[in-house]
Amino acid sequence: MILKDLNIDKNWTLFLDRDGVINKKLDNDYVKHWIEFEFIENVTKAVPLLNSKFGILVVVTNQQGIGKGLYRVEDLELIHKNMNYEISYLGGKIDKVYYSPYLANENHPTRKPGIGMAKQAQQDFPQIDFSKSIIVGDSLSDMAFGRNAGMKTVYINSENIKNELIDVTFSSLYKFSLAL
Repeated sequence: MILKDLNIDKNWTLFLDRDGVINKKLDNDYVKHWIEFEFIENVTKAVPLLNSKFGILVVVTNQQGIGKGLYRVEDLELIHKNMNYEISYLGGKIDKVYYSPYLANENHPTRKPGIGMAKQAQQDFPQIDFSKSIIVGDSLSDMAFGRNAGMKTVYINSENIKNELIDVTFSSLYKFSLAL
C-alpha cells in the first residue's frame, strides 16, 4: 500500500493506539498515573501534522489494568486529560479517547481486536467511514482491530515484520505523519 495513493483528506479518520504509539510502554507494567506517562519522541509534533490531514483523530486503547484492579477509571481519565492538554498546548487535537477496561479473557466486544470502540466512535461521529479510516498501532491485536472494522493498518515497529494484517510499517508515529 502506498499512502499517497489513498488520497487522504478531511473525510478520513485516524484511530491511534496509545501505549507504544503515543507514550512509552512500561516493561511488564501499566501506566497507572500521569507521572509514569512519557510521550514517545516527536509525538506532540506528529499530532498537529496528522490533524492537518485527517478530519477526526481518536485514541482506542485496551486498559485491562483497570479490570485487574491496578488503577482506577479516575486515574486513567486524569492521564488522558493531561495527555490531551499537552497535545492541545502544542497545537494538536485528539477528538476523543476510547478505552476498554476489560480483561483479555472476558472477550468483551470493546476490547481490541473486537471493534466495539470503533463502533462507539462511529456513534459519536456518524461521518466516520471505516473504509476511509486508518488504525496506527504497535500490536497485531491493533492490526486485527483495523482489519475487522475494514480499515487500513499502520504498524509501528522498528522491524519490518511481514503479516497479512499489516498494510505498512513505520518506526514511529512521527515518521508516519511525515510520510503523508
